Amino acid sequence: MMRDQEKPESIAWEKIGGPLAAAEDALARLDERLRTSPIAEGWISRTHFQDACASLWLAGELVTLEDLVLHDARMDVRSPTHELTRAQAVLRARRRIAAAEPAWPMSRDGLAALRGDGRGTAGTEQPGEGADQGRQALPDLSSDDGDDPLADELAALDRALHRSSQILAGGPAVTSLVRDPLVYDPDWEEDEKLEAWRLTASAPLSDPPLLTAAVLRDAWETDPPLERQVWLGNLLVPALLRERRKTRAHLLCLNSALRYIPREKRRSPDRATRIVAFLGAIAAGAEAGMKDHDRWLLVRRSLEGKLKGRRSISRMPALIDFVLARPITSAGMIAAELGVTPRAAQDMVAELGLREITGRGRYRAWGIL
Repeated sequence: MMRDQEKPESIAWEKIGGPLAAAEDALARLDERLRTSPIAEGWISRTHFQDACASLWLAGELVTLEDLVLHDARMDVRSPTHELTRAQAVLRARRRIAAAEPAWPMSRDGLAALRGDGRGTAGTEQPGEGADQGRQALPDLSSDDGDDPLADELAALDRALHRSSQILAGGPAVTSLVRDPLVYDPDWEEDEKLEAWRLTASAPLSDPPLLTAAVLRDAWETDPPLERQVWLGNLLVPALLRERRKTRAHLLCLNSALRYIPREKRRSPDRATRIVAFLGAIAAGAEAGMKDHDRWLLVRRSLEGKLKGRRSISRMPALIDFVLARPITSAGMIAAELGVTPRAAQDMVAELGLREITGRGRYRAWGIL
C-alpha cells in the first residue's frame, strides 16, 4: 500500500496547485476536441506509433517511425533490431489497452495478459480460482530419456498443445512459468510488488485523477514492480486516467509527453519536483497534441478538396484516411490496404499529391512533415 510519504496529502500544494490545474485544463481540452473530431481515429492510430518510439527514446534507444511502421506492416527492409522488437511490443500493448474496456488494464487478468506471463484465466474464474486446478491439470510431459537432445523442446510443445486444448474446451489456461535465474532476480518479488501497486491505484478514489496518476507513476519509477517490463508503467498510468474517466476519447500519450521535460527534472531526487515535471509533461503533451490535430485536420481538408467531382465509388477517401493514420506510408502498404495493384497505388499517390520523403517510394502528406 501507499506509504505515508507517498500520499497526495503530504505533497506541497503550493508547488503543484498551478501545474495540476494547467495539466487538467489542457488534457480536458484535447480530449473534448478528439471526442467530436472527424480524424480522431487517425490521430489515435498515428500517436500509437509516436508513443511507442518515444518509449524507447526515454530508455536511451533510437527507433525511427519509418522502421516501426514498416515492421508493423511486415514490410521490413532489414532484419529487425532488439530495440525495434521492444517498440513493437509497446505498440501492441498500447493498442490492446486502447481497445479494451477502461477497467480491464488495471484488473488482475488485464495485468497478467499485458505482462504476457500466462497467468491470466481463459474463463470467468475469480482471481486465484482455477489457478491450482490449471497447474494440477497440466500433465508431466517431460521426457526421462537423457539421450534425446530434443526431449525438453518436445515436452514444451506438448504442454503448449495441452494448454490450447484446455482453452478450446473452456477450461482454465493457467500455468506457472519457470523463470530462469540467469535472467530474472529470484528475490525481486514481482507479483507482490505489482499487486501492491495495483491496490494503491484503486485506493485514493477521492483524489484528483491526475494527481493520483502522478503519484503512481512516481512510485513505479522509483521502485519498478516489473523487472523486465518497466515500460509498461507508462501505459498503465494513462489506462488509469481512462478508467477514472479523465480521458474518454483517447489514451494519453505519456511517453511522448515526457519528452518535453528535461531528464534532470524527471529524475530529480526531490519528489515534489518529479511530480511537477510529470504535470508539466501532461500539459505540454496535450498542447502539442492539439496543435498536431489541428494541423492534420487542415491537411485532410486540403486533400479532400481534390476529390470534387469524383465518383462515389472512388477509393481516394479511404486513401486519405489511411495516410493520415500512419506517420509514413508506401505504395505497397496502400496496395495491401485498398486491395489495388502497386502500380495503381502509385498512380493514386501521384494524383493525390503526396510527398515522397525517401528514394524508396515512401510518402507523407503535405503539411505533416
